[in-house]
Amino acid sequence: MNKDFFKKNRLKLSMELANGSILIMFAGKAPKKSNDYNYKFTPNRNFYYLCGVDEEHINLVVIKDRNGNIEERLYIRKFDEKRAKWVGKSINVEDAKKISGINDIRFIDGFKRDLNSLISTKNLTHIYLDLEKDAYEDDLTTNGCFAKDLKERYSQVFIHNVYPKLSILRMCKEKEEIKEIKAAIEKTKLGIEAMMKNAKPNIMEYQLESYFDFALKNNGVKDFAFPSIIASGKNGTILHYEQNNCEIDDNSLVLCDVGAAWNYYHGDITRTFPVNGKFTERQKQIYNIVLNAELETIKALKPGHTFQSINEVTKKALTEGLIDLGIIKDESELSNYYYHQVSHHLGLDTHDVEDYDTPFEEGMVITVEPGLYLSQEGIGIRIEDDVVITKNGCKVLSDEIIKTVEEIEEFMKKCQKQKIY
Repeated sequence: MNKDFFKKNRLKLSMELANGSILIMFAGKAPKKSNDYNYKFTPNRNFYYLCGVDEEHINLVVIKDRNGNIEERLYIRKFDEKRAKWVGKSINVEDAKKISGINDIRFIDGFKRDLNSLISTKNLTHIYLDLEKDAYEDDLTTNGCFAKDLKERYSQVFIHNVYPKLSILRMCKEKEEIKEIKAAIEKTKLGIEAMMKNAKPNIMEYQLESYFDFALKNNGVKDFAFPSIIASGKNGTILHYEQNNCEIDDNSLVLCDVGAAWNYYHGDITRTFPVNGKFTERQKQIYNIVLNAELETIKALKPGHTFQSINEVTKKALTEGLIDLGIIKDESELSNYYYHQVSHHLGLDTHDVEDYDTPFEEGMVITVEPGLYLSQEGIGIRIEDDVVITKNGCKVLSDEIIKTVEEIEEFMKKCQKQKIY
């Protein structure tokens, strides 16, 4: 991803800002984990989308004066020799320019002084902040606290939430973003294959997970899109099962919902396979219903559809399959076996920014993940691929990851006696 991508993103957002305004975005900081240890830092995704810098304690400021002229600044930390000896150097002026495409690089200790000048002297009174909030009861975020402080200090300012504007921009991916998502998917494929190659009865779920972890890290992946779900047997009927601490019995299926992160873009893939390499007839029956539902849903994808409309396609296919097997009598019973939506946006976040009611447009990247969960039989099956909406339909970005019963059984048969790691 080069600086032109980030410059283009800032320009698109700037066109949405009012004249006489200031956009302030924070990279964030790693929260404390325990005692003197912090969680690993990861940048605020909206901040990263606008400047590409992945270091904490950095601020982006975009100024749009009353005539509509745009000025961009990036505030970074000064070089600290002591800090450099302990944790390494922070980004310097030249690297900040090269990555972000912003020429005006300043130091963070002058941020508040400059902000005061912009508000008090230049009379820029519209302040845009990322005020994303999941629920009313949630504690104030750093941005929320900053907004409150600004309003107390400068009663004349108007605080605006830029999050909805950024969400709209981020929903449709540029070619550069799709390339990064595709790379994340390719790394995820290596991990899935490593698990299939090393699967055997009585292995622990976490042992199987370790093969996924090793494959990704051995191929340059620094982080995962989300905590891996390695769910065997009845655990596969729990949508967000993350304990991964059970022994996998012979004849059990393993549902693996996993993803690599690559340059902060995510893959999100689910595959379900038999730990011993061979589906039972019952497992095969249920699996093929889910696979058919996934293929029918993918076939229906095109601009103009919505999450709700494609979920109806999924439900219809699942219902027909379960009726044929005599498991249900009509669609009213489907929710006992399928209890989630079939899709979500994918990008800088696994559940990427989205408006559930916005029709699909060319460039949107979404998941397709139907499933069936028969807890009484210890069968949980989900199949998930990542697709990009095209002008007249969609393209499956993860089409190189095997998923039919025949492909999985053949692959695992070849690897059954092969020691991989």
